[in-house]
Amino acid sequence: MTQKAVVIFSGGMDSFTILNKVIQQGDVPYALSFNYGQRHKKELDYAARACEILGVKHKIIDISAINELIGGSSLTDDIEVPEGHYEEESMKQTVVPNRNMILLSMAVGYAVSIGAPDVYYGAHSGDHAIYPDCRPEFVNAMNDVCAIANYESVNIKTPYIHNSKIEILTDGLKMGLDYGLTWTCYNGQEKACGKCGACQERLEAFKENGATDPLDYMS
Repeated sequence: MTQKAVVIFSGGMDSFTILNKVIQQGDVPYALSFNYGQRHKKELDYAARACEILGVKHKIIDISAINELIGGSSLTDDIEVPEGHYEEESMKQTVVPNRNMILLSMAVGYAVSIGAPDVYYGAHSGDHAIYPDCRPEFVNAMNDVCAIANYESVNIKTPYIHNSKIEILTDGLKMGLDYGLTWTCYNGQEKACGKCGACQERLEAFKENGATDPLDYMS
């Protein structure tokens, strides 16, 4: 039976794949993006364009004022974005304090208001080492809370929580998805930098899938 589903949609590869998975399984997605004061808005522009092409209902919510409370990350403050793979200790500089708990709380409120039983977000196994709010124990705890926080229970769904970005891309390529509609780079320049952790992980995924990334890179 067709039902509504809220999808937290950053404009990146993982949430784009989930958004399309929700569509292909026959549910009606309500995409939700957030301006939380991140260092560039390019990913939000990509999110809006993808939703327009897919014909998906989409909201971009400005919560940038929250940056006064949750600073200290290279994604939100004037701190240089570290280069290298996500497994490196320096990538902890990209952690935004409590980000996913905040975004999920708002997404759950939206889900209750529109009668959607599920909220999806793109946590995956490659995030576990650096981001505590992408680990299975966090998702399980959030699900326990979301079962009792409202009169209506809402499920937090993470289809790729135990999969790598390589495996996510494999799934997306099987679905025939156009990843030229996504933006991953932490730097909002005309071309992707190719050096930050997000770019390196993305390029590795395409290489391991024997595919070519449709985005242009500076190097």
